[in-house]
Amino acid sequence: MKILFLHGWHSVPGGVKPTYLKEHGHEVINPALDDDNFDAAVATAQAEFDKHQPQVVVGSSRGGAVALNLKSNETPLVLLCPAWKNWGKVKILKPTSLILHSPNDDVIPFADSEELVASSGLPSDTLIEIGSDHRLADDSSLSVMLWFCNLFASCKNLPGLEGEQPPPADSPIKENASSQEEASYVCDACGEEIIIPLDLTEGSRQTYVEDCPVCCRANTIHVQIDEDGNAQIRAEPEQDYD
Repeated sequence: MKILFLHGWHSVPGGVKPTYLKEHGHEVINPALDDDNFDAAVATAQAEFDKHQPQVVVGSSRGGAVALNLKSNETPLVLLCPAWKNWGKVKILKPTSLILHSPNDDVIPFADSEELVASSGLPSDTLIEIGSDHRLADDSSLSVMLWFCNLFASCKNLPGLEGEQPPPADSPIKENASSQEEASYVCDACGEEIIIPLDLTEGSRQTYVEDCPVCCRANTIHVQIDEDGNAQIRAEPEQDYD
């Protein structure tokens, strides 16, 4: 997969985040962007976009503002703490976009991303709370960034996130069976472990409702399949029970 990574102000190509994406097998185009002339930075990014036609554009901080100002058609944007209020003229986020932002960011306020999502008329789960500071260079933030890049690249249209977030790297989620033909979840109502078949042809992200075969309570099943074909299963009650 080709990813155009646009770095932040006073950052340089080859940082932690583009290196992480590269180490996970992706071709990363990571141009040096002018720190003093925003229009020049956009022009550089646009030239790289037109030349390489990446599947995903990732923009970090000022690079997020650069990404917003690109003519990128329907190419998905993954924006990391985007500094859209500081630079550029574009103030609307297109639907094929996602923002990762730390509520503890002391450089670009988290409220800026909330405002961008709201003013764009997009669902609130377009904004994912992650990380402990502006850099988003911790393991969990990096893994979530990678997860969404893979998800965007694997789907012509990204399905609704339905209020959930991908699990951090250290999240205690039950792994699938080694055969990849079945997995298990724990019913929230009765506590029984339930074995279910996997259908990898249904996509990398699946959500459906099924009744527990033990207690007959309905569970909403969430299936996430990573880049290596490994499935993670999470279940929650379809509705609250007394």
